[in-house]
Amino acid sequence: MRKGIHLHLYSEKTMKKILLFLFGLVALSFAFQACDDQMTYAEKLEAEENAIQAFIEKHNINVITQSDFHAQDSMTNLDKNEYVQLASGVYMQIVSKGVENVNDTVKANDLILVRYSEVDVETGDTIMSNIADPQTVDVFKYTVTSSSIAGIFTEGSMLSYRGTTVPAGWLLPFTYVRNMAHVRLIVPSKMGHSTAQQYVTPYYYDLAKLQIYK
Repeated sequence: MRKGIHLHLYSEKTMKKILLFLFGLVALSFAFQACDDQMTYAEKLEAEENAIQAFIEKHNINVITQSDFHAQDSMTNLDKNEYVQLASGVYMQIVSKGVENVNDTVKANDLILVRYSEVDVETGDTIMSNIADPQTVDVFKYTVTSSSIAGIFTEGSMLSYRGTTVPAGWLLPFTYVRNMAHVRLIVPSKMGHSTAQQYVTPYYYDLAKLQIYK
């Protein structure tokens, strides 16, 4: 009888230890979350820049200046894996400028069909992509005002998960490319979509086809 009581008490003690251990883990996770929330915006920007530089090194990207870029007829050398760093902080590689007709460029109110993949620069994970799905394409309207350019998604996965606003970084290549262009971008948070801005997260994009809908 005493033996049974002894075992019962031992079980209760063990359970208390387990519960205390679990509560400790929960408290620790909240502490880590609090530390992350206490990071200043400047510290988050520094962490973002470090992530971008690590991504550049990992993928052996050769960053060139805008002067070199313009001296090469606004092209990047694929054999050298060149990307040009634009004034906005976006890194751009032009794989193809598109069709031969130099007048076949994006104009105000054009609809753009885009095949793309989105990769989290910090983790290397592919977040979204429609490249492998022939039945799906993202569409946005290219708008121009006297002071700015913008894009508004009208259909596709980006509209569903990121909202209507096209990342500002996506619009920068249109200065240099034509219909059916292929570009790759590293887009810092300030030039990204609302999620990127909220969490100060940079994304890599392969815009495999930028097609003007006609």
